[in-house]
Amino acid sequence: MTRHFLDVDDLSAAELETVLDRATALKAGAGPAAPDQPLPGRTLAMIFEKPSTRTRVSFETGMTQLGGHAIFLGPDDIHLGQGEPVRDTARAISRYADVIMARVFDHADVEALAEFATVPVVNGLTDDAHPCQTLADLLTIRERFGLEDTHVAWVGDGNNVAQSFVVGAALAGLEVTVATPPEYGIDEAVLDRAAAVGDAPTTTTDPAAAVADADVVYTDVWVSMGQEDRRQEKLAAFEGFQVTPDLLGTRPLMHCLPAHRGEEVTDDALESDNAIVWDQAENRLHAQKGLLVWLSEQ
Repeated sequence: MTRHFLDVDDLSAAELETVLDRATALKAGAGPAAPDQPLPGRTLAMIFEKPSTRTRVSFETGMTQLGGHAIFLGPDDIHLGQGEPVRDTARAISRYADVIMARVFDHADVEALAEFATVPVVNGLTDDAHPCQTLADLLTIRERFGLEDTHVAWVGDGNNVAQSFVVGAALAGLEVTVATPPEYGIDEAVLDRAAAVGDAPTTTTDPAAAVADADVVYTDVWVSMGQEDRRQEKLAAFEGFQVTPDLLGTRPLMHCLPAHRGEEVTDDALESDNAIVWDQAENRLHAQKGLLVWLSEQ
């Protein structure tokens, strides 16, 4: 049976640990002359409806370092669900490539790709989930603090990044407190999924209360790609949720990037020594390499 990675709880807790272990080992031996190239001749097809810096560069570089090759398929290259049904795209690409990564708007599209593909499908981001980011987040936290007895405060929108993170944190055994405005919280179904694999996060509408006992603070944009028409509405709703040096204190700061400086986070907080966002961004590369190798072994 082909294994896919559409959200982080497609892995068990033990499998998550294995993927992170593999990522750590590959990171230790990374570089252009790295001898460990376990995917020689393999091809990753990368479907992009949404543009991205980190997703494209990390996956493409990762496949090169693993001995394989990546093909970029942007909106002008294929017509996902328009020129032909998603199921036909999945069937055709499966005959050419060894793995499909898709960064799309509608989560149903990655589900359809997975249903009809005969090779692994990886969710590079949808409006509902961003599991590859969660792998990088957990790798970063594990390197810095360990995954036991670490408390993370999420401050901001209960968006796709937050939803994958709270489920992944539950799998990994992290304690999480989420602070959002009342109308922008984590979906109840996602909280139930977190509870099913570990501990659901504590939720609050008070950012100061959320960070009080936290070891690290995590935030993300308030206005995600495709929500530009809701910009003024969301900026008003999130007043008081900006991560500033005062709110952050001496705690490390995480952000999945790109950041809207001056909105969810101040420039001085992001440029401070507390920010570990560049380590977090680098770990997209290593975490995804670990995932790709693990998928190839299933």
